[in-house]
Amino acid sequence: MKQSGFIAGVRREIARMTSRRMYLFGMVLVPIFVSVFFLSILSPGLPERVPSAVVDMDHSQMSRSLTRSLKALQTLDVREELESYDDALRSVRKGSVFGFFVIPANFERDALSGRQPTLEYYSNMTYFVPGTLAFKGFKTVAVTTAGGVVKQTLSSVGLSPQQTAGLLQPVVIDEFPLNNPWMSYSIYLCPSFMMCTFVLMIMLMTAFSITTEIKYGTSVQWLATARGHMGLALISKLLPQTVVYSSVGLFMLWLLFGFSHMPLHGSLGWMIAATLLTVAASQAFATFIACVVPNTRLSLTICALFGILSFSFTGFSFPVQSMYGFLGVFSWLAPIRYWFLIYINEALNGVALYYSRYYLVALLLFLVGPVLMMWNLKRMCLKPVYVP
Repeated sequence: MKQSGFIAGVRREIARMTSRRMYLFGMVLVPIFVSVFFLSILSPGLPERVPSAVVDMDHSQMSRSLTRSLKALQTLDVREELESYDDALRSVRKGSVFGFFVIPANFERDALSGRQPTLEYYSNMTYFVPGTLAFKGFKTVAVTTAGGVVKQTLSSVGLSPQQTAGLLQPVVIDEFPLNNPWMSYSIYLCPSFMMCTFVLMIMLMTAFSITTEIKYGTSVQWLATARGHMGLALISKLLPQTVVYSSVGLFMLWLLFGFSHMPLHGSLGWMIAATLLTVAASQAFATFIACVVPNTRLSLTICALFGILSFSFTGFSFPVQSMYGFLGVFSWLAPIRYWFLIYINEALNGVALYYSRYYLVALLLFLVGPVLMMWNLKRMCLKPVYVP
């Protein structure tokens, strides 16, 4: 009898899903659109040719050489050559440039005579990414110019090129960016934004599909289809959705590692397993919310708020270790947090599964939540009350 009730419940849910376009929109179209959108806008990895300006108040051979060095940088696009600090500041405020480099008057004369002229550069850090890139580009040229002046001064007093090089760089510095040597934002941000939006839609659609049964008074029929077994009713409702979400999740993995050729240094199989478990954990989280608050408006609000906040407190943009203690706790309540950690270990670091074992177990533990509060959902299903 349970098997027939299960099949009847599955057929009923498939009929509901196919009869309302909102399910197709929220379960399939939104995650895929967001994935393609982020992959498109972040495909360069890093913004290139950041609009910038140069204020040359010296007009000497050295200042012209410095300007050419700025123009030669791949990260900068020197669009304006201005005459004053005020003109450059107006360009920044208008948004036409993200920073400017100031070469003071008499720069060449003072540099060669040892008077220590000052090079200044300004970046609009309101726009953090382009502002930071402009800042780094300006700093590179400033340091290189200062080194060139010192080299020329040392050579003029008779030091050999080898002696000059030893004084300019007494210590050789090698940089090795680990796991993301391209310093690419897309490798870091695309998977995070894609999966975070995906999990948000899973939670919203799951909570909606459960609580609307109570809202519109169909919960009695839903429970009767499962022969009064609340667990069977939930499984038969969520399983068709799980199949759709899993298919979308696998397609998103193909977009990341197949179409976009994101690095995958570990096991694709474990990334698939992590994605499928994240789907189930997200459904379980939303089901738990629906069991505790069987009201459509409130449950959707809680899921939306938690899903949106997870962009901030799950470690994508700010390290959890640096958060206040009580905020860091919330990060471990979000399923997407564990997918993100598994992605770092498997895709970027390529380490053994041993280091991700607790994250996989944590995703499984989310399935316990609905079981603990299923009694409350059944009580509301048997006596549905419409709450606007």
